[in-house]
Amino acid sequence: MSKRIAGPEIERLIQLLAKVPGLGPRSARRAALHLIKKKEQLMEPLAVAMGEAVDKVRICSTCGNVDTSDPCTMCTDPRRDDTTIIVVEDVSDLWALERAGAMNARYHVLGGTLSPLDGIGPDDLNIRGLVNRVAAGGVSELILAVNATVEGQTTAHYITDQLEGMGVKVTRLAHGVPVGGELDYLDEGTLSAALRSRTAF
Repeated sequence: MSKRIAGPEIERLIQLLAKVPGLGPRSARRAALHLIKKKEQLMEPLAVAMGEAVDKVRICSTCGNVDTSDPCTMCTDPRRDDTTIIVVEDVSDLWALERAGAMNARYHVLGGTLSPLDGIGPDDLNIRGLVNRVAAGGVSELILAVNATVEGQTTAHYITDQLEGMGVKVTRLAHGVPVGGELDYLDEGTLSAALRSRTAF
């Protein structure tokens, strides 16, 4: 049994920080110590910001994004292309695509992928909301920006089946060699996908 090195409040802070993705017990201890050392400059403003987030953050009922309003800022932005919806697994994927700034389309967050082994079926994801958005009309293209995993591809196929006969073009992100990538460092699956998805030069 490990010895307690600090008071229960600090131990609880460390335990909670350790639950944040990317932070294990050791990183959580370092983060907690840093916050404690910078109590006035960092810890107190962080506590206030987290309290405000708890009170104000909402899940958008239209697309599934997180924001302080419902519908979210992206859904109410009149400059976005209403005819194209980019489907992502998680909000982090939406944010990554927005940082890239490649398209000014609408989004739809599924909240995960189909995974029968983990007990995640269609009713556990935001697939029905997506089908309803397409059925309402005005959408000409659906871009499936899901991960190139077995679960991601299973989810993509399921969505495609659900949209059959609705007159919407369904596309997916290209898979293959990343920009700046060297062939020698790529796995066989990526190389095969790149060859299959080759384009005119």
